[in-house]
Amino acid sequence: MKDFTFSGEMTGKNFTAHVNEQLPFYQLVTDATSMVIRNYLPKNGVVYDIGASTGNISNAIKPFAQSRNASVISIEESESMASTWDGYGKLCIDDAITFDYENFDVAVCFLVLMFMSVNERAYLISSLKRKMRAGGAIIVIDKLLVDGGYFGTVMRRLTFDWKLKNGATPEQIITKELSLSGVQRPMTIDELPNAKEFFRFGEFVGWVIE
Repeated sequence: MKDFTFSGEMTGKNFTAHVNEQLPFYQLVTDATSMVIRNYLPKNGVVYDIGASTGNISNAIKPFAQSRNASVISIEESESMASTWDGYGKLCIDDAITFDYENFDVAVCFLVLMFMSVNERAYLISSLKRKMRAGGAIIVIDKLLVDGGYFGTVMRRLTFDWKLKNGATPEQIITKELSLSGVQRPMTIDELPNAKEFFRFGEFVGWVIE
């Protein structure tokens, strides 16, 4: 069983089709994130889209980012994914952990922290907090480790049900789940103290850190 990677066939249009199949709320949370950014981004502000994939977030904010003369900087580590990036602003092919961030107004981690180790994401969040300007925000959308007990079972079944209804086969669901072993680790709420929740759909949650 190969580990899941964002390369090869899992880029470009294939990636977009995959996330919409696996996460039917993808466009909804993209739009919601764009609206949150709009509320924190001043004129001449700076936005970081961390783990930018194909550029959905930068494209979503393009109209008001342009009108406010904001700098939009996307960071994508995968060269294969970056080759299919079609976003707005500047693209940096780099490691988000070691990237040299300038002071910013908004940073977005859209479905990316769960693919980092616990230590790496703790370091990244801490680093971003130091670079965030007064009045700014860090926006995190990620998979949350659901509490144990029967409720956790219900949330897992809900996730499987979404995928089946969006065309994934049982074999694809199981293969994908196993390929994420050691690659994807859901977050815990303790990792984001004082974060404010703005979105929730089953195991996936959106937070704002001011």
